[in-house]
Amino acid sequence: MVTAASHEDTIVGSQQHWRTVRRFLNQHRHELAGLGARLHTGQHREGLLLAGPDWLPPAPVPLDNITLTWSPQAQAPTIDGTETESDRARPLRAPGQRYACYADALGDLDRPQLFEDRPSYRLHAVDWSDPTGGTGAGRLAFGRGSYFQILNICEAVAHELAAAVLDFPDPRRVAPQQLAGRLSFRSRITDPFDLQLRPILPAIATLTLRRDPIAGTATWLAHWRDPAKVASGGGLYQVTPVGVFQPSTSNPAAEAGDFDLWRCMAREFNEELLGAPEPASHDTTLLDYATWPFFQALEQARRTGRLRVSCLGLGVDPLTLVCDILMVCVFDAEVFDAIFDGIVTTNAEGHLVGDGDQAPAVAGVPFTQESVERFSATKPMQPAGAALLQLAWRHRATLLSM
Repeated sequence: MVTAASHEDTIVGSQQHWRTVRRFLNQHRHELAGLGARLHTGQHREGLLLAGPDWLPPAPVPLDNITLTWSPQAQAPTIDGTETESDRARPLRAPGQRYACYADALGDLDRPQLFEDRPSYRLHAVDWSDPTGGTGAGRLAFGRGSYFQILNICEAVAHELAAAVLDFPDPRRVAPQQLAGRLSFRSRITDPFDLQLRPILPAIATLTLRRDPIAGTATWLAHWRDPAKVASGGGLYQVTPVGVFQPSTSNPAAEAGDFDLWRCMAREFNEELLGAPEPASHDTTLLDYATWPFFQALEQARRTGRLRVSCLGLGVDPLTLVCDILMVCVFDAEVFDAIFDGIVTTNAEGHLVGDGDQAPAVAGVPFTQESVERFSATKPMQPAGAALLQLAWRHRATLLSM
């Protein structure tokens, strides 16, 4: 006889197993990303990062040469994360009833400190062809989306893979062929670069380089993402700053005013390097970039050539299928030190990492082949950050010629 107590035991067991898988996911994201990359053998890769057809331009593209277009009437995605194939990532919340989506389960069962469904920009098109016949321009098209769309698909896909791996006696030795038929939700996403199949809401991952022209050296800022604070990418090293491309608030007027890669990057610099709080989503005040001293200092540095911003393309994480826009900011050392006087080592998403136990985190890590290989190949680093380091090193002559 099925009793209320047995129903309760089933629900509790389902949720406890979900927490176990979530904990395993956060503890082993790097290893799972490697396994995920081997599941996508037909895709071009930069390190572990999946690179779609023509998603990586042949050379760094200056930010000013990238055109953004707005297309709000795009086709609704086919996959939204509520499909029965995603059941394994959605535990029971009531007898015979699963959580409607991954974000609902995460909010109830393992809520991170940063957890809010905010408006975000959905990617609709990528084009790096240069109409002038060169290779230094690009166009990106966007429409409307929301942050939880990322969690409902991307974290669910990662959770499913972690759950499948835990089915085996030794999760460390699972081969891709052993997972055949066990990843029903991932199998629905037949092409990770199909911009109509699922909503793709990219983050902007920025490699920050501090260039010392007198010494002829450069350093970069390394960041560790705290799984207790963030909903995705916890427990991994990453470049900084990184943030979802989205308006500053839910104010409808912010959608147009913040539809700019550089403005989004500036807000992330302010939050991750200077510790400024993220604007509340419900705030109706529009950010006035023309009178914001921090933004104007960045703009002055760009106008005088002491800060150069470039894009190295876009890629998809093999574990979560999250998309990142790969940016590089090269600061003249004197300008960097002035703008980021008071730089913080701990922020709302994690903390800066130095080069070894003795080096202060704010000094950054030397931008050398040794550090690039160490972080990108031997440390548990997010695929987007590792790919950014590798690509930037490959293009260092162009990026550092200020």
